Amino acid sequence: MNHPLETSLTKRSILITGCSSGIGRDAAQALHKRGWQVFASCRKQTDCDTLIAEGIASPRLDYNDPDSIRTALAEVLDATGGTLDALFNNGAYAIPGAVEDLPTDALRTIFEANFFGWHELTRQVIPVMRAQGHGRIVQCSSVLGFIPMKWRGAYVASKYALEGLTDTLRMEMTDTPIRISLIEPGPITTRFRVNAALEFDRWIDWKASVRADQYERSLLGRLKSATEGKDPFELPPSAVTKRLIHALEAARPKARYFVTVPTWGASVLSRILPTKALDWIVGKG
Repeated sequence: MNHPLETSLTKRSILITGCSSGIGRDAAQALHKRGWQVFASCRKQTDCDTLIAEGIASPRLDYNDPDSIRTALAEVLDATGGTLDALFNNGAYAIPGAVEDLPTDALRTIFEANFFGWHELTRQVIPVMRAQGHGRIVQCSSVLGFIPMKWRGAYVASKYALEGLTDTLRMEMTDTPIRISLIEPGPITTRFRVNAALEFDRWIDWKASVRADQYERSLLGRLKSATEGKDPFELPPSAVTKRLIHALEAARPKARYFVTVPTWGASVLSRILPTKALDWIVGKG
């Protein structure tokens, strides 16, 4: 049996990041079943090995490690004969906490993984797509890429930056055959909150904060419980994959894809409400 990287050179190819679980993993499995040549990258080699055992190519790629970005892409291009039809930037995480309690080093760290690494990989992929005469780049953003929420300043900042950079890139790519799309999911059932709780423990000294009582009332229960705070509009990762497939395969992909009811609602409210009213409504969430 061939190694997963030794697949047919005639299939449409896609590199997906953050495939250890959740959105990335569902997308990788679904596109693999649709006949795509999928390269489902993960940050940890053990997660890559799990995907390889399923028959899906999985180069190791860590947005925090520029060498791993170059090595992973080289591995992909070696397997495809130097082409790549699509890139789905997906891997990201959150550091919950009040902005005033957020260490600046924490902000630097999250931007490395949620923004700078995405930019580095995208810049390396664009020349490949230019040379082959086509390509799709899809960025997995968030409803928090255009609507802020309390306690989520680090993640909000990284996604706002991503949205601005991606919008600019889309405009700049209109004279090329490369199409750029954003997906803005909203609440999706993943390990996102579990991972966020670990980052909170790592970075936020909440007991020493002037907001300690607010953390206890508003944030800790939601972070530490597997069920508390579950959004009634939460959808499975497959809902994101459905939008991703359209962005990849439609003749005219959309610039933006909303996935959940909260994302649609936030988009409408952000256009019709004054800032103070919007702050009040979002602050209740």
